[in-house]
Amino acid sequence: MTDESSPKHAIVVRGGWDGHMPVESTEMFIPFLEENGYTVDVYEDPAVYADADVMSGVDLIVQCNTMNVIQKPEIAGLRAAIEAGTGIAGWHGGIADSYRNEADYLQLIGGQFAHHPGKHPSELIGEQVDNYIPYRIDITPLGREHEITQGIEDFELTTEQYWVLSDDLNDVLATTTLDARPWDQWQRPVTSPAIWTRQWGKGRVFVSTAGHRVEVLEDPNVRTIIERGLLWASR
Repeated sequence: MTDESSPKHAIVVRGGWDGHMPVESTEMFIPFLEENGYTVDVYEDPAVYADADVMSGVDLIVQCNTMNVIQKPEIAGLRAAIEAGTGIAGWHGGIADSYRNEADYLQLIGGQFAHHPGKHPSELIGEQVDNYIPYRIDITPLGREHEITQGIEDFELTTEQYWVLSDDLNDVLATTTLDARPWDQWQRPVTSPAIWTRQWGKGRVFVSTAGHRVEVLEDPNVRTIIERGLLWASR
């Protein structure tokens, strides 16, 4: 652990699917962390998680690594670090759709992307925009009191709306409800967590499902929530 008088240490672990702009999106938040007293190191894959010497000095992990794979020593190292007090934070698929092959990761994070509804079939053009739909993020009663989301009202976005499979160990700060439209195969609306925190051992987990690309992260509400979430999750 670092001395309280020493700068805090954050690492950015990024990679995976380029559509989520892992480099550009994480670069948005590095200056914020530095302004708040962190030294920041960047890694382009999760191999660092297996390095116990490095991880023992990490206060915060910012992960943006979508649809990738993680090896057994890496997930073991990640869990050990968080159990010992390192925080992990991220957004969208960079944290909620990172390592589908690893159940130990899914348990740690508390939510896994399952689906994002698209536009009407007649509007589809085979591009990412097929899945950009207007939806609302609803702050929960817990979220209205929590330091990450306090003072933020319900807000709307036009981007991917995540259907997340989750459990009730999460402290849900905001939800989103996916409508059941005539062409959908589900028969009633589905409410999913949109922003949540989770305690794992001595470590904290923060997830925002909003954050598909840089333009979404530039939304004032999304950016504020993520910046607060980074600081909250940190040791």
